[in-house]
Amino acid sequence: MTHSFAVHVPDVALDPEPLESGQILSGDPEVSGKVILESGDGRRVRGIWQITPGVVTDVEADEVFVVLSGSATIAVEGGPTFDVGPGDLAVLRAGDRTTWTVHETLRKVYAIDL
Repeated sequence: MTHSFAVHVPDVALDPEPLESGQILSGDPEVSGKVILESGDGRRVRGIWQITPGVVTDVEADEVFVVLSGSATIAVEGGPTFDVGPGDLAVLRAGDRTTWTVHETLRKVYAIDL
C-alpha cells in the first residue's frame, strides 16, 4: 500500500507513449504520460497525460479527467462533441470511439477504472 502523497502536476516529467500511425488523422501529435498510482490488480489507474496539437482517434476506457492546461475538442462517435480546457472535468465511457482535435498542448489528470 502506498502512503498518502501529493505531486505538483505541471512539474512531473512524462514518458513518451507513441501513438499508432493509424490513430493520427492530422498533424504530428505526440503523447506522453506518467502513471502516478495503480492498484495491485491493475484495474484502477491514476495518472497524468499530455498530447500536443493534432487530430487523433482513440477507443476509451471508463475515465474521468480534469484538464490542467491546453484545449481540445472531443467528438464521441454517435454521441456528443464537447470542448475542454483548463478546469474542465470530463467523463468518457469504456468503448467510446473518440476523435480528439487538440488545439493547444493539453495536460490532464485522469482516473481510469478497467
